[in-house]
Amino acid sequence: MSKKAYFYIDDVVWPFRDITREKPASIFDQTLLKMLKEAHDQYGIKVVLNAFYRTDYYYGDDEFSLADMTDAYKAEWEANSDWLKIGFHAKQEFPDYPHVNIDYDDMKKMYVRFKNEVIRFAGEKTLTTAFNPHWSPVSREGLKAMVEEGITMVSVTAGERKEYNGDPSTLPFGHAGRLLNNRKAETAIFFRNLKGDEAINDSLCGYNHISTEDYERTLYTQEVIYNEEVGVYYKVFSNAACLNLSPLDEIEEDMSKALGQEYICMATHEQYSYPDYFAYQPESRDKLMKACECINKYGYEYIFVEDMAK
Repeated sequence: MSKKAYFYIDDVVWPFRDITREKPASIFDQTLLKMLKEAHDQYGIKVVLNAFYRTDYYYGDDEFSLADMTDAYKAEWEANSDWLKIGFHAKQEFPDYPHVNIDYDDMKKMYVRFKNEVIRFAGEKTLTTAFNPHWSPVSREGLKAMVEEGITMVSVTAGERKEYNGDPSTLPFGHAGRLLNNRKAETAIFFRNLKGDEAINDSLCGYNHISTEDYERTLYTQEVIYNEEVGVYYKVFSNAACLNLSPLDEIEEDMSKALGQEYICMATHEQYSYPDYFAYQPESRDKLMKACECINKYGYEYIFVEDMAK
């Protein structure tokens, strides 16, 4: 079996804003997309941009939504859809856990609006059928709505599910409220061991959650888990470095457990490549190229994660 690699970027919205306002000759003149095109040309990466529908006022009163996105580059998006796709992440960056208790109608309305805009400005071929929910958990009703709109695979959380003890201090600020608001039966807590982000090791989980046993069996393999009740495939998407959490000189070490396995997935977030972001990482491009170099050295073929469900 040939080894497969997957790469995605979460929280994407600013490149769409930049392209619309700056009107470059090519979408790949935009800073983030330029970096990705360089990595594609050199290493053959395929990329999914998990996108927000609109900007969040947390960063200032500068509103932009995908409804504002220009369609002047539709042909270019379509021409590159064999390696560059767009997926739904959330309506906007905040609040945390936006889908953990979401109702069917709300999710359907939100996703259909997003999907229609992406098809308008980038073409249907550019739309991925994999769903990586913002902060991970999604309710059963929400996932059912997504599947009915064409989603075939969803990222999952994994581990021992435990009930909330009612003490908000056991969770990061505001997360207890997210757990309780409009709470669904499947909403609970699990523990995850995150390098460099221990503050959110106690996290919320929803319907898209698997056992520790299923996690350990499938993490580095191309095996996917089919949920018959909703009709969707489950997969832990990322099993290697989250590049914005790894120092440049530790990238290969952080990917070492997955390197050489039959499936590897790395990820990052868009914000860290923007100089005006408070946590800007000027080495973002170097991190990406280093990770690609590692994957290339081990002979991986890049895929879109939903390809494993075929």
